[in-house]
Amino acid sequence: MGAEITLLLSNIDLAYEKKAWHGPNLRGSLKGVTAETASWRPTRGRHNIWEIVIHAAYWKYTVRRRLTGEKRGSFPIKGSNWFSRTSSANEREWKQDLELLNEVHYSMREVIAGLKRKELDIRTPGSEGTNLRTIFGIAAHDLYHAGQIQLLKRLREARHR
Repeated sequence: MGAEITLLLSNIDLAYEKKAWHGPNLRGSLKGVTAETASWRPTRGRHNIWEIVIHAAYWKYTVRRRLTGEKRGSFPIKGSNWFSRTSSANEREWKQDLELLNEVHYSMREVIAGLKRKELDIRTPGSEGTNLRTIFGIAAHDLYHAGQIQLLKRLREARHR
Protein backbone atom coordinates (compact mmCIF):
# COMPACT_ATOMS: atom_id res chain seq x y z
CA MET A 1 0.00 0.00 0.00
CA GLY A 2 1.35 3.40 -0.96
CA ALA A 3 1.97 6.35 1.34
CA GLU A 4 -0.97 8.31 -0.06
CA ILE A 5 -3.46 5.49 0.60
CA THR A 6 -2.00 4.98 4.09
CA LEU A 7 -2.46 8.70 4.81
CA LEU A 8 -6.03 8.67 3.51
CA LEU A 9 -6.90 5.64 5.65
CA SER A 10 -5.36 7.29 8.70
CA ASN A 11 -7.42 10.42 8.05
CA ILE A 12 -10.61 8.36 7.70
CA ASP A 13 -9.80 6.39 10.85
CA LEU A 14 -9.21 9.54 12.92
CA ALA A 15 -12.45 11.10 11.70
CA TYR A 16 -14.49 7.97 12.36
CA GLU A 17 -13.13 6.07 15.35
CA LYS A 18 -9.46 6.47 16.29
CA LYS A 19 -8.34 8.73 19.14
CA ALA A 20 -7.38 12.14 17.80
CA TRP A 21 -6.25 15.50 19.15
CA HIS A 22 -9.44 17.28 18.07
CA GLY A 23 -11.81 15.50 20.45
CA PRO A 24 -14.68 13.18 19.62
CA ASN A 25 -14.84 11.69 16.14
CA LEU A 26 -18.09 10.42 14.65
CA ARG A 27 -18.26 7.16 16.60
CA GLY A 28 -17.02 8.84 19.75
CA SER A 29 -19.78 11.43 19.53
CA LEU A 30 -22.33 8.57 19.49
CA LYS A 31 -21.07 6.75 22.60
CA GLY A 32 -23.83 6.41 25.15
CA VAL A 33 -26.48 8.02 22.93
CA THR A 34 -29.84 6.31 23.44
CA ALA A 35 -32.66 6.04 20.94
CA GLU A 36 -34.55 8.68 22.91
CA THR A 37 -31.64 11.13 22.70
CA ALA A 38 -30.94 10.24 19.06
CA SER A 39 -34.53 10.93 18.04
CA TRP A 40 -34.81 14.24 19.92
CA ARG A 41 -35.30 17.18 17.56
CA PRO A 42 -34.24 20.69 18.64
CA THR A 43 -37.18 22.20 16.78
CA ARG A 44 -39.53 21.29 13.98
CA GLY A 45 -37.83 21.06 10.61
CA ARG A 46 -34.37 20.33 12.03
CA HIS A 47 -32.50 17.05 11.88
CA ASN A 48 -31.94 14.86 14.90
CA ILE A 49 -28.87 12.76 15.75
CA TRP A 50 -30.45 9.64 14.31
CA GLU A 51 -31.02 11.29 10.95
CA ILE A 52 -27.42 12.52 10.94
CA VAL A 53 -26.22 8.93 11.52
CA ILE A 54 -28.21 7.58 8.56
CA HIS A 55 -27.11 10.55 6.44
CA ALA A 56 -23.45 9.79 7.26
CA ALA A 57 -23.98 6.11 6.42
CA TYR A 58 -25.60 7.06 3.12
CA TRP A 59 -22.66 9.23 2.07
CA LYS A 60 -20.15 6.53 2.98
CA TYR A 61 -22.20 4.18 0.79
CA THR A 62 -22.19 6.83 -1.96
CA VAL A 63 -18.40 7.26 -1.81
CA ARG A 64 -17.90 3.49 -1.96
CA ARG A 65 -20.36 3.23 -4.84
CA ARG A 66 -18.66 6.02 -6.77
CA LEU A 67 -15.21 4.51 -6.25
CA THR A 68 -16.32 1.06 -7.41
CA GLY A 69 -18.73 2.11 -10.16
CA GLU A 70 -21.66 0.35 -8.47
CA LYS A 71 -25.12 1.36 -9.60
CA ARG A 72 -27.36 3.45 -7.37
CA GLY A 73 -30.09 1.83 -5.38
CA SER A 74 -28.34 -0.69 -3.16
CA PHE A 75 -28.48 1.35 0.08
CA PRO A 76 -30.57 -0.68 2.56
CA ILE A 77 -32.95 2.21 3.30
CA LYS A 78 -35.19 3.58 0.56
CA GLY A 79 -34.41 7.17 -0.38
CA SER A 80 -31.29 9.30 -0.49
CA ASN A 81 -29.32 11.84 1.53
CA TRP A 82 -31.67 12.54 4.49
CA PHE A 83 -33.90 9.88 6.01
CA SER A 84 -36.63 10.70 8.51
CA ARG A 85 -36.32 9.13 11.95
CA THR A 86 -39.05 9.90 14.46
CA SER A 87 -39.36 9.64 18.22
CA SER A 88 -41.38 6.40 17.93
CA ALA A 89 -38.21 4.42 17.14
CA ASN A 90 -36.80 2.04 19.72
CA GLU A 91 -33.37 0.97 21.02
CA ARG A 92 -33.25 -2.09 18.77
CA GLU A 93 -33.81 0.04 15.65
CA TRP A 94 -31.27 2.60 16.87
CA LYS A 95 -28.63 -0.11 17.38
CA GLN A 96 -29.39 -1.51 13.90
CA ASP A 97 -28.85 1.89 12.33
CA LEU A 98 -25.59 2.37 14.27
CA GLU A 99 -24.50 -1.04 12.97
CA LEU A 100 -25.43 0.04 9.43
CA LEU A 101 -23.15 3.08 9.82
CA ASN A 102 -20.34 0.82 10.98
CA GLU A 103 -20.83 -1.73 8.20
CA VAL A 104 -20.95 0.89 5.47
CA HIS A 105 -17.89 2.61 6.90
CA TYR A 106 -15.77 -0.55 6.87
CA SER A 107 -17.01 -1.49 3.42
CA MET A 108 -15.98 1.93 2.12
CA ARG A 109 -12.64 1.73 3.95
CA GLU A 110 -11.91 -1.66 2.36
CA VAL A 111 -12.47 -0.23 -1.12
CA ILE A 112 -10.15 2.71 -0.37
CA ALA A 113 -7.45 0.35 0.97
CA GLY A 114 -7.59 -1.54 -2.32
CA LEU A 115 -7.06 1.50 -4.54
CA LYS A 116 -3.89 2.02 -6.53
CA ARG A 117 -2.07 5.37 -6.33
CA LYS A 118 -2.97 6.26 -9.92
CA GLU A 119 -6.69 5.78 -9.14
CA LEU A 120 -6.57 8.70 -6.69
CA ASP A 121 -6.21 11.18 -9.57
CA ILE A 122 -9.25 9.89 -11.48
CA ARG A 123 -12.31 12.12 -11.42
CA THR A 124 -14.93 10.59 -9.13
CA PRO A 125 -18.13 9.96 -11.13
CA GLY A 126 -20.98 12.09 -9.80
CA SER A 127 -18.72 14.50 -7.94
CA GLU A 128 -16.81 17.71 -8.48
CA GLY A 129 -13.35 16.30 -7.96
CA THR A 130 -10.93 13.43 -7.96
CA ASN A 131 -11.09 10.26 -5.89
CA LEU A 132 -8.42 11.78 -3.63
CA ARG A 133 -10.60 14.82 -2.95
CA THR A 134 -13.70 12.66 -2.45
CA ILE A 135 -11.94 10.50 0.14
CA PHE A 136 -10.62 13.52 2.05
CA GLY A 137 -14.14 14.94 1.86
CA ILE A 138 -15.80 11.94 3.50
CA ALA A 139 -13.45 12.24 6.48
CA ALA A 140 -14.31 15.95 6.79
CA HIS A 141 -17.98 15.00 6.54
CA ASP A 142 -17.63 12.67 9.53
CA LEU A 143 -15.99 15.39 11.63
CA TYR A 144 -18.55 18.00 10.64
CA HIS A 145 -21.40 15.77 11.75
CA ALA A 146 -19.55 14.66 14.90
CA GLY A 147 -19.54 18.33 15.90
CA GLN A 148 -23.24 18.66 15.16
CA ILE A 149 -23.99 15.61 17.28
CA GLN A 150 -21.97 17.01 20.18
CA LEU A 151 -23.93 20.27 19.96
CA LEU A 152 -27.29 18.48 19.76
CA LYS A 153 -26.46 16.39 22.84
CA ARG A 154 -25.56 19.49 24.83
CA LEU A 155 -28.60 21.39 23.62
CA ARG A 156 -30.91 18.54 24.59
CA GLU A 157 -29.23 18.24 27.98
CA ALA A 158 -29.65 21.97 28.61
CA ARG A 159 -33.34 21.89 27.64
CA HIS A 160 -34.04 18.86 29.85
CA ARG A 161 -32.56 20.21 33.10
